[in-house]
Amino acid sequence: MWPFICQFIEKLFRETIEPAVRGANNHLSTFSFTKIDIGHQPLRINGVKVYTENVDKRQIILDLQISFVGNCEIDLEIKRYFCRAGVKSIQIHGTMRVILEPLIGDMPLIGALSLFFLRKPLLEINWTGLTNLLDVPGLNGLSDTIILDIISNYLVLPNRITVPLVSEVQIAQLRFPIPKGVLRIHFIEAQDLEGKDTYLKGIVKGKSDPYGIIRVGNQIFQSKVIKENLNPKWNEVYEALVYEHPGQELEIELFDEDPDKDDFLGSLMIDLIEVEKERLLDEWFTLDEVSKGKLHLKLEWLTLMPTAENLDKVLTSIRADKDQANDGLSSALLILYLDSARNLPVSYILMDALLS
Repeated sequence: MWPFICQFIEKLFRETIEPAVRGANNHLSTFSFTKIDIGHQPLRINGVKVYTENVDKRQIILDLQISFVGNCEIDLEIKRYFCRAGVKSIQIHGTMRVILEPLIGDMPLIGALSLFFLRKPLLEINWTGLTNLLDVPGLNGLSDTIILDIISNYLVLPNRITVPLVSEVQIAQLRFPIPKGVLRIHFIEAQDLEGKDTYLKGIVKGKSDPYGIIRVGNQIFQSKVIKENLNPKWNEVYEALVYEHPGQELEIELFDEDPDKDDFLGSLMIDLIEVEKERLLDEWFTLDEVSKGKLHLKLEWLTLMPTAENLDKVLTSIRADKDQANDGLSSALLILYLDSARNLPVSYILMDALLS
């Protein structure tokens, strides 16, 4: 299958990722891939998990442990600045979810195939000519991760690749499903964090300037920085849409802000299935990957209701908590499908180009 997967990847790069890179930064508006060769070494599937509980009977959910280490030849250019760069090799490791739905009573038995990563995969790119790319005005202040992040995030939930296998399937509903729920994250405080700031060449250990990065899929929130405090109080609230469970997790990392490179203060990963079961969790969590430190979170699972019967009650509740979030707490979710357009004005610039 690998040669045909490579054809699909090339199409994905040209039709999806290339426009996403162009739209991410004005200086990348003339970005394009001039050559895409993924190489002959196929990806490996190191493990498969099949879900049998909390799953609709008309779907099959698989989690694939994906590993790809391959030599490739990908060339790109930014025509506006006559700049060229390339990729010699790519590594990607992560959990890819595959959903087969809807199951149908006729061949090929599966109506469509959806692919996405539950969280940002580990992606490493070995560049050639990267210095030329970062010399571009407007990009010289960025790291080599700008394109890497765009590619990673485009493959991470809620973004998904959906391939219809029969003509009758409702592709829009599969590509843009209604969220399973909303996770309200009360990022409250931490205790006993490690002191990373040092003085007198490391002889005296001081405090830290902690902040948090919160992720649910490709939804990312960053807290304010609390200066010189090992027991910081943030009291911030974030709301994230949850599209898949089981499988999705809340990821939190704490860092100490520094002028050069921020120091790691610990991490936390919470399975959202547990939050959905409890509906409300208000706990102190021990931080992972560090010797000490705890984080106080309050997590609320909010279910989407199809009618507005309880809207007044919800509005009253969030008014009482109005100071908890900078932009207020949500009371409802608006989902807008952009279906089609008609009678758009003709682009005369394009017509001139065609005539010339």
